[in-house]
Amino acid sequence: MEENKLIDRIIENDEAAFRELYDTFSSRVYNTALGFLQSTEDAEDITQEIFILIHRSIKNFNRDSSLSTWIYRIAVNKSLEFIRSKKRKKRFAIVKSIFAKEEAEELPDFLHPGIIAENKDRAKILFKAIDKLTENQKTAFLLNKIDHLSYKEISEIMKVSHSSVESLIFRAKENLKKELYNYYNDKI
Repeated sequence: MEENKLIDRIIENDEAAFRELYDTFSSRVYNTALGFLQSTEDAEDITQEIFILIHRSIKNFNRDSSLSTWIYRIAVNKSLEFIRSKKRKKRFAIVKSIFAKEEAEELPDFLHPGIIAENKDRAKILFKAIDKLTENQKTAFLLNKIDHLSYKEISEIMKVSHSSVESLIFRAKENLKKELYNYYNDKI
């Protein structure tokens, strides 16, 4: 299989093979990270970290699985890990600012492929609503709507059943409808 040959070449430190893997998956990994992190700078950093991790751990890849599923799983896990780390840092900064009487404001960057300048406000509202979803709902929703993955692919990445993915996406949509309805209803 072509995929196995590519993996073998990467394990043998063939730079051209790794470049091929990077060229094939980098935009998908970046867009996945961007969907979670909502910051181009953070998504670029995480994308680099993801490919470093892929390079280091590809020798442990289970070839019974799909390479793309494995890469998406790494991208999702690293993105969620980054969010958790950022929340811990943010909580610490809030506590520190209370005692130090300083306010550190972090402005998110909401640039995302496909969102043009005049839709920035709408995108910001949507991303705030997405951020309120549970971690599993957010993961399933973003993989389906941003990365256009099938329920089967999402179930493999998240290691849950097909019906769980359906349920997570359904609940995510319902929660987003409520959140966005409340937001837009308050504006009328």
